[in-house]
Amino acid sequence: MNKTELVAHIAETAELTKIDAGRALDAILNGITESLANGDEVALMGFGTFKISARAARDGRNPRTGETVKIAASKLPSFKAGKTFKDAVNQ
Repeated sequence: MNKTELVAHIAETAELTKIDAGRALDAILNGITESLANGDEVALMGFGTFKISARAARDGRNPRTGETVKIAASKLPSFKAGKTFKDAVNQ
């Protein structure tokens, strides 16, 4: 399912127009993104938790030349599925 299909599904199930459903989805995604950018966690009970994990700086290797390359530290968004979500997927 891509974003267009998800918007159509939201519009149909929530009895909204596709424009309103698209705006609602964009607002949700922007809220999650802004919260994570500020270092906050986003927990949706029954669905899961979005959070930021720190990835330390490390040495890597260029596979073509074998040369050692420094890889900078970074932040990685992650998602941990909640029990209700896991159970629904595994049925």
